[in-house]
Amino acid sequence: MPATPATRLISASDFPPEVLRLFDEYVHNLIDRRAFLDRASRFAASGLTAAAFLEALSPRFAEAQQVRPTDARLHAKSVDFPSPRGTVKGRGYLVRPSARTAAKHPAVLVVHENRGLNPHIEDIARRLALEGFLAFAPDALAPLGGYPGEEDKARALFAKLDQTKTREDFVAAATFLRARPESNGHLGAIGFCYGGGVVNLLATRLPDLEAAVPFYGMAPPLEAVPHIKAALQLHFAANDERINSSWPAYEEALEAAHVRYEAHSYPGTEHGFNNDTTPRYDPGAAKLAWQRAVTFLNHALRK
Repeated sequence: MPATPATRLISASDFPPEVLRLFDEYVHNLIDRRAFLDRASRFAASGLTAAAFLEALSPRFAEAQQVRPTDARLHAKSVDFPSPRGTVKGRGYLVRPSARTAAKHPAVLVVHENRGLNPHIEDIARRLALEGFLAFAPDALAPLGGYPGEEDKARALFAKLDQTKTREDFVAAATFLRARPESNGHLGAIGFCYGGGVVNLLATRLPDLEAAVPFYGMAPPLEAVPHIKAALQLHFAANDERINSSWPAYEEALEAAHVRYEAHSYPGTEHGFNNDTTPRYDPGAAKLAWQRAVTFLNHALRK
């Protein structure tokens, strides 16, 4: 993964750990904005107010963008896909290398965090396409008009989704992607936070999924683990109790079911360490995790 822009001046270590924990709860709709501000105010010091904490921790998409949407090396477009068991019709962002030949590419489904298809996840899809994959990033918020352009509004919309139908949309998106004429027929999935949990779930639902790469995602129902056929590469932040608490039982189930997997935990990192739009980003861990993920997907999907 290319280096983060030089304009990023702050990191997770600049914030009290309790503020980071509160921000994680806020991002995941466990507390509202007022609760964050009230509780974070106890840690305000040196001119930093609770509101300043929130502003500093919020995403800066333009600063972190690594691949422009108009990059001539890529061909990107929004496409619809059928989802008869979900919300009837889904929509997502499809990106492929713009080779002059009719080359086919390994297909990778990209699953966003709990804010829908924001500019960061679109950028992730473009980064994968530059690695030679056919990348497709569905927007779970498509039935509600799509990502609204603001993270707070996106989280509010996300809470209105029927998650049973949304999960079926992701299953349908994977089927749609694998069958695309640009695909070589080999399918993988990568997801972050909420998307990591979706990728874990898809591994139990899709027998033709060959590689699953969840970043700090919740475990799927343990009784479904024996259905996993894909190889898994799991990435965890060390300081992420909410997610990590589900890992021991999940690992035990993977072992019992003889599922192929590898798991990596990154010392000193916070939930969201791969997301380079916020101070929780850890450049060293993100670079290593990305290299591991791309190598893993190449090994599994280029046959």
